[in-house]
Formats: sequence, C-alpha cells, structure tokens
Amino acid sequence: MPDIPKRQVRADFDETSLTVYQAYAPEIADPALAAGRFVPPFKPDRMTWIKPSFLWMMYRCGWATKPGQERVLAVRLSRAGFDAALAASYLSHFDRKVHASQEEWAAGVRRTSVRVQWDPERSLQLERLEHRSIQIGLSGSAVHSYVNEWIVGLTDVTELAKRVHAAVRAGELETAQAMLPLERPYPLPPEAALAVSASADS
Repeated sequence: MPDIPKRQVRADFDETSLTVYQAYAPEIADPALAAGRFVPPFKPDRMTWIKPSFLWMMYRCGWATKPGQERVLAVRLSRAGFDAALAASYLSHFDRKVHASQEEWAAGVRRTSVRVQWDPERSLQLERLEHRSIQIGLSGSAVHSYVNEWIVGLTDVTELAKRVHAAVRAGELETAQAMLPLERPYPLPPEAALAVSASADS
C-alpha cells in the first residue's frame, strides 16, 4: 500500500456532493434533521467546524459519548460549495514554510471567513497516524452559505458510530473497517489545493 500524502483531503464523495461530519447535542441535531438544514438553536454567528474524516470525528466526539456531541450528523454538501470554501480559506496556524511572516499570516486570517487546519488522522483505535486530516472552520458569511446554500442533505449516523465502536471494542477490526464510509482522495481544484497547502502528491 503506497504512503498516504501528509496533507491530502479524503472524503466520501460523488460527482456533485461530498460528506462532512459534525456532532451536536440532541436539541440541535433533532431540529436540523427535521428541517434538512441547520435551524435554531444552531447559532450561525459562531464558528462551526466540519470534518470529512469519519474517524477524526469519532476521535473528537468520543464515539458520540462526549457531552454536547451525542449525535453525529453526516452533512452532504455540494462540491461547488466545498471547493469555494477551501479556495477562500486560510491556514489557522502560522506555518513558516507557507507564510512569509507572522504579520502576513495574521492579515490573511483576518481577511477570510474560512480557516483550515491539518490534524493527525486517526486509526480505528483512534491512535494518531502519520498523515493528516483536514478540518474546516466556517464563520460569518461562510456559515450562512453553508447553512442556506451548500447543504443538500443531513443524515444521523450516531448508530453507525456506535456499531463501529462496538466492533472495535470486541477486537473485530475487519468488521469495523467494513462499516466505515468509503473515503477516497478528493480531487482539489488547483486554487483550493494552494490555499490549504495540500501536499503536492495528493
């Protein structure tokens, strides 16, 4: 199996859409599922983070056990919206290999409503892997576009999370792996790849 590029976007996607994950308390998840999009008490004035990696979401929400993250939602987005968000994004942390100075980086962060960061991808046991998983933070106008334009469907995948977790705890790793969403290397447009500082070989 070839090495996975360190900064590669991987996702469950088709020709027009892809899936990202978020975890919320039931009081936010239930109205969103009923409406097919995020509605109050979801707060669009706060930054919201979306993640294409199912296992990174499991790490973040503790397999849907952490308070306020008991419900895991698979959010289907238009690829056009996702690509536009990444193309308009800026790295959330200063990287001397990418930015000329701290001042240049800070100015870029102030200009955008989309931030990205690359965190270690996770295994079925939620251990750190060498390659990274992208997280996208949306604020301001980007949240409004996300809620009102980009979302094409919401699905509750909490029970899937629990089934995968049960298989992992039982040591049935092949069974757990087979249940995971199929995440493939996502073909980033050049401007998006540049903005998120994706690996050249991804």
